[in-house]
Amino acid sequence: MDASPRQPWIRAALIVGAAYFVIGRVFAVRCLGETVCATGASANLRLWRLAAWLLSGLVYAAHIWYEHFRIRNPPRSTALHVALAVAIGAIGLALAGMIHSLSTGSGIRPAWLLALVLWPAITAIPAFLGALVAAAVLSRLQQRAGAE
Repeated sequence: MDASPRQPWIRAALIVGAAYFVIGRVFAVRCLGETVCATGASANLRLWRLAAWLLSGLVYAAHIWYEHFRIRNPPRSTALHVALAVAIGAIGLALAGMIHSLSTGSGIRPAWLLALVLWPAITAIPAFLGALVAAAVLSRLQQRAGAE
């Protein structure tokens, strides 16, 4: 008998965390120069950021749905798993920023070391709270639907 039970949420958290990282990297629009940013690129930049937020929101909602309906986790577990995925994506983005900073020759600044801790925390805490509320509402609605 296998000593460690199969836990599909771990794979889901890693996949979703990787999706957040990819979304963050793909939708990152870099300005080619200050004049480009100061002129017409700002509206385009806002559209790219909005698209990234919308896609990330869809991934977030899909992860809550998966945890609640497919794996049938309780709200607190759902929220923890969703927050872990968000933190994975954030730490990936912080690492990518640090690597980019190294590749440009500016070295590792203390701000990047701080980002490795702060970015996951700043993103995971609201993700946990939002997922906890969403999963609790879904549980309540499911209980009401089952009672009728």
